[in-house]
Amino acid sequence: MTTLNNDNTAEILIIEDNRDLAENIVDYLELKGFTTDFAVDGVQGLGLASKNDYKIIVLDLMLPGIDGLTVCRRLRNDVKKSTPILMLTALNNLPDKLAGFDAGADDYLTKPFAMSELFSRIEAIIRRINSKKTTNLKIADLELNSYTRKITRQGQEITLNKMCFKILEMLIYAYPEVVTRTSIEQALWGDTPPGSDSLRSHIYILKTKIDKPFKSSLIRTIHGIGYQLVEPNEIQT
Repeated sequence: MTTLNNDNTAEILIIEDNRDLAENIVDYLELKGFTTDFAVDGVQGLGLASKNDYKIIVLDLMLPGIDGLTVCRRLRNDVKKSTPILMLTALNNLPDKLAGFDAGADDYLTKPFAMSELFSRIEAIIRRINSKKTTNLKIADLELNSYTRKITRQGQEITLNKMCFKILEMLIYAYPEVVTRTSIEQALWGDTPPGSDSLRSHIYILKTKIDKPFKSSLIRTIHGIGYQLVEPNEIQT
């Protein structure tokens, strides 16, 4: 079993305190051609993730030392790492999933899982990230980079939480088409959306950050259908 690659050539970091599960993951991924690093607790995992550059981090939620949510949050907020994070957990309820996404996780896989599903999710995340690495999307004076997660409007940097970022990303990729409420809810919460008020609250926050500080608005609400990004002169009052 691979533990540490000191030459920093590993592609995937596994942070998992269950050694049997970790060994199975490492063995499976290495059979698929990936090189791996392995950490048994949150402290060691945070250190490796902060120091090295990986294609993806597979992060258990329940870890000794520092829990997975804290590791994820510190990587995003303190270390400023944008490395994709696939979170593993035995907790299969919506609040825990939302907490993971809010901390900065890119995907969520519930234990027990098939190794083939883990591999498919890792490949999908890597494909998605690779396709966005050099992509800087611009609508009017709004710019978004999905890889660095940097957002600016009129040169001013804008910080969004995980949910609002995902909504804006969907809108900018769909431009100039309308993104339905159903599509957004499915992307944020899967098959168990918490209710229409939750999406409305996120849209309000998004408009407050993207539109309110500026003279023109970019986000249009299509009542009863969804939302879209538009050029400033296309907003109708």
